Amino acid sequence: MPEALLSIVRSTFLIVGALFPIVNPLSDTPIFLSLTQGYSTHDRGVLSRKIAINSFFLLIGSILVGTHILDFFGISLPVVQAAGGLVIISTGWSLLNQRDDSPDLERAVSSEDIAKRAFYPLTMPLTVGPGSISVAITLGANVPHGVALVGSFIASVVGSALIALSVYLCYRSAERIARLLGDVAMSVISRLSSFILFCIGVQILWNGVKALLAAEHLR
Repeated sequence: MPEALLSIVRSTFLIVGALFPIVNPLSDTPIFLSLTQGYSTHDRGVLSRKIAINSFFLLIGSILVGTHILDFFGISLPVVQAAGGLVIISTGWSLLNQRDDSPDLERAVSSEDIAKRAFYPLTMPLTVGPGSISVAITLGANVPHGVALVGSFIASVVGSALIALSVYLCYRSAERIARLLGDVAMSVISRLSSFILFCIGVQILWNGVKALLAAEHLR
């Protein structure tokens, strides 16, 4: 029993250690604020919770059944990276060109609008993008079977839940972080984060294209 528990703890740390630097919700906080201009504190809190839940199911789904879904549709991982990279490039570019000279005045936001934006673009590709999904699918493809199957499932659930919790805490504290840093600092950080997001999209796109070219060359 202790050895089985130790195996679960190790697998959980592996999942969190592999996914947290890529999801990195703290660096996405300024972008989250930019994409929710005019939202009240309550609405942002609701969004944070929905994004965290969406992130959990997206990660756990990628770990457990991601490879099977790709095989069913005949989609390779490099294609997911290339397509996801294009989406991130588009999001980063739109954020870079977004004007920030208007005050963040609260406006009425419907629950339907919150539900829509909670998944796209706030969960995917901002929080759990193609990079995170690719890593999650890779982790799932290397899950040991047989005796360790139940332990691996528990580790996958716990690891994904910890990532989702970090997402909720960071986004829920976004306004406090903004007040602490000030408007000017947040504007600079937001632009830098948008540019980094754009660069990440280019890198993910290139990784996918490079892998596709390498596979074509080997034929």
